[in-house]
Amino acid sequence: MRALLLENLHPKATEILTDAGIEVTNLPGALDEDELIEALDGVELVGLRSKTTLTAKVFDSATGIIAAGAFSVGTNQIDLAAAVRRGIAVFNAPFSNTRSVVELAVGEIIGLTRRLPEHNRLLHEGVWSKSADGAHEIRGRTVGIVGYGNIGSQLSVIAEALGLKVVFFDIAEKLALGNATRMRSLAELLEVSDIVTLHVDGRPGNAGFFGKPEFDRMKKGSVFLNLSRGFIVDIDALRDSLESGHLAGAAVDVFPVEAKRKGDPFQTPLQGMANTFLTPHIAGSTEEAQRDIGIFVATRLRDYVEHGSTSLSVNLPNLSLEQTTGSHRLAHLHQNVPGVLAAVNNVFASHKVNIEGQMLATRGELGYVVTDVAAGITDKAIDELQAMPQTVRLRILS
Repeated sequence: MRALLLENLHPKATEILTDAGIEVTNLPGALDEDELIEALDGVELVGLRSKTTLTAKVFDSATGIIAAGAFSVGTNQIDLAAAVRRGIAVFNAPFSNTRSVVELAVGEIIGLTRRLPEHNRLLHEGVWSKSADGAHEIRGRTVGIVGYGNIGSQLSVIAEALGLKVVFFDIAEKLALGNATRMRSLAELLEVSDIVTLHVDGRPGNAGFFGKPEFDRMKKGSVFLNLSRGFIVDIDALRDSLESGHLAGAAVDVFPVEAKRKGDPFQTPLQGMANTFLTPHIAGSTEEAQRDIGIFVATRLRDYVEHGSTSLSVNLPNLSLEQTTGSHRLAHLHQNVPGVLAAVNNVFASHKVNIEGQMLATRGELGYVVTDVAAGITDKAIDELQAMPQTVRLRILS
């Protein structure tokens, strides 16, 4: 079995897959669609971060792919619907870089509130500009967290410990931690916050949701952070708000269009803005986070290959599986319609194959049944399972 890992993934990922007997090829940067299709010829597993996109065309062309790993929190770079249609398991790392993102957010909140970007730039230019004008302690100020998931909620706890008052808004019902206050609307949050920080996911509906009306509603002299997704913010509107002085500063780690490879040229309308941190999508890029992500996703891919385990898959029915209990293990991914399990077991019965263990899970349009059987499984039985009209993918694991 072969795996292709892109975008400088942590060596631990290669180590885990190689130890499982998988041949691994590493490429340092991202690939465009046609390059990726060519590179995936003869490959069963693919791993990537945020710059490479797995489209329906890629999945349709790279027919050998059985699983994909997003070595990141989000999966918006992967066409999950296309993966489902082809029975391709997708795994990500929803928790591994949470602490790293939160720590950068805290550092930038303090830095912006003390106007550190400006002081740093002036001193590098040889200008001594010691002043307390516009500089504040964060203690007693209000931070508004938009998106109260893994990152937003942990930021909430740390921010409160530093003396900030925390308010948050999320479209889903979320338990407020500590003394945080849930706001009834985004508008209400913007009106009371000295600091607004975005931590929303990459679903298509979030595209462009924060623009001129939202910046205009923020308090004059407040600061803004986006460490989530680049396409959710109108960059030109942010620039205008900084230029007018309505916002006192901003920190942006993600952009609508980003460079594909380290060292590539990059431009944004925010370059040159006062009191602004611009970072190249590094919020989760600490050695600790990348190591944890590499271990987590590579382990999910290995377990899927070896045992058929789909635990924590983002698109397939979840089954947590370990060693086989029989001589052979068959993993049957199928359309979630009535009667499939009975049909599968009828095939086994008609060929006098004894079932030693079986688990079934369903999720949306898919069902997943994993069966451990005694010795005696025949090619004809396997052909019948493969030929079932409901079959999406059949794998014989041992």
